Amino acid sequence: MRSRRRKKRAVAPLLLTVFALLLLAGALAGFVIGRRYMPGKELADKAELFQVRGDEVAIILNNELQDEKGIYEDGQVYLPVSWVNKAVNERFYWDQTEQLLVYTLPEEIVYADENTMGEAGPLLKIKDKEAYLSLGLVMNYSDIRQQSFDTSQIKRVFIDTLWEPMQTARIRRKGILREKGGIKSNIITELSKDSTVQVLEPMERWSKVRTEDGYIGYIKNSRMGKLQETTPVSEFKAPVYTSISMDEKVRLGFHQVTKKEANSTLEKYAKVAKGMNVIVPTWFNVTGNDGTYTSLASKDYVDQAHAMGLKVWAMVENVSTRESVQKLDTKELMSVTSKRKKLIENLMKEADTYGFDGFNLDFESLKSEAGPHYVQFIREMSVACRKRGLVLSVDNYVPSAYTAFYNRKEQGIVADYVIVMGYDEHYAGGEPGPVASISYVKNGIADTLKEVPKEKVINSVPFYTRVWTEKDGKTTSKAYGIRDAKKWVEENGVELEWQDELGVYYGQVSGENGTQSIWMEEEKSLGLKIDQIREYNLAGVACWKLGFEDSNIWDIVSQVQ
Repeated sequence: MRSRRRKKRAVAPLLLTVFALLLLAGALAGFVIGRRYMPGKELADKAELFQVRGDEVAIILNNELQDEKGIYEDGQVYLPVSWVNKAVNERFYWDQTEQLLVYTLPEEIVYADENTMGEAGPLLKIKDKEAYLSLGLVMNYSDIRQQSFDTSQIKRVFIDTLWEPMQTARIRRKGILREKGGIKSNIITELSKDSTVQVLEPMERWSKVRTEDGYIGYIKNSRMGKLQETTPVSEFKAPVYTSISMDEKVRLGFHQVTKKEANSTLEKYAKVAKGMNVIVPTWFNVTGNDGTYTSLASKDYVDQAHAMGLKVWAMVENVSTRESVQKLDTKELMSVTSKRKKLIENLMKEADTYGFDGFNLDFESLKSEAGPHYVQFIREMSVACRKRGLVLSVDNYVPSAYTAFYNRKEQGIVADYVIVMGYDEHYAGGEPGPVASISYVKNGIADTLKEVPKEKVINSVPFYTRVWTEKDGKTTSKAYGIRDAKKWVEENGVELEWQDELGVYYGQVSGENGTQSIWMEEEKSLGLKIDQIREYNLAGVACWKLGFEDSNIWDIVSQVQ
């Protein structure tokens, strides 16, 4: 009996130990499970969230945090002009040389420097060689919405440029906004009942939202009410850039004038050009970085042209002389406001003196860094022309990635006509081929129309072609006007064969001069190009250049009605 009792007494402590271990294991499991499913309480680092420090201002564009930062000074938010140009409004032009801000309106040009004051303080700040524009100034000239939290420790400004319908929801139960979807994610802020959020990305259990107090994060769907659609309404009144438009289709001839005496050929060329209503003499060649130019303008020429019923658009260009090609730095000239202003003022004096009807700008072979400055020149030129009732037309290459900086879209707003130089598909120094295949022309027109309204687009056609010579491993070419090209074909006994895909005749001949090829521009090929102009209902046609053509070519050109 005694030994049995001892055994019972020995078992009891063991059971208690096992029970305690089970309780401990259960507690540990419960703790682990609890930790796994218990909401996280760690707060987000808001400075890190917005990537700012001190008086830096985070910029959130259309709900996306930007790499660029604003600054907060004198009780105002200032945004970097480089970012404003890229994201909001490209018309704010910063002249780094003269430390001057320029904004071009339809009929006036507004200037500001560091001393220019607005209602709330300075309109701009210069810091670390970067210009910053006051948020109020940007708002005044831009179609945007803004929500600024500049009194907060973490300063931030929300900029919205989109006006499409958006989804919102009311918070029906107090909830937590987290950095990411999931209860373990860091807490950004607490959302009160009946507050409203913009729903940026609805998902199955969590949704990405933007709060009224300027945060973007994730909240449980169970905390939100039904989604509602709202559409923001813009009260911005965009400036209206009026344009001059001829009452008829433009049929333009470029008249290359290389010396004063060449003005006397006007009558000779005009007699051939049946149906031409605009003539563009190449009169003003810009040669100096200070805006110096040479002039071949003639009052008699203008009077004679007017008597023939022709409008005169004087060309201003940078490629016709060795001096302009070698010495002119277009960026250096046009990046300085006082130089642009001087050049434009002088050109307006020329218009007053000679009485022509408009200008044609032909600035070629520009480097990309000159692009914004050239476009600003066009803007400012348009103001001066608009005040005087002068037509402003601008010549452009066929659109391509490497000529995008010519900014055809902006040209299409501020200028009266945008001319597509629908030729030089294959050029001197390049690979042999046609100067303007029909696909090249079609694509040039179609791509231009993506940025410029058809009422302003003029397509230019070639009155010339090239003869390509391949000899001793070298390829050269020579340009021929249509009339002379026909003579060359006849004299060399070249048999021409129509290339339907290219829309031109092709011929080849071999001899002591090597192998010579021609993709012939003539009545049929030009007719196809004219058909495209009519099909797209463009503003007109331009022709490079007078004197290269047979008289019957104008029977085709005149079909642009």
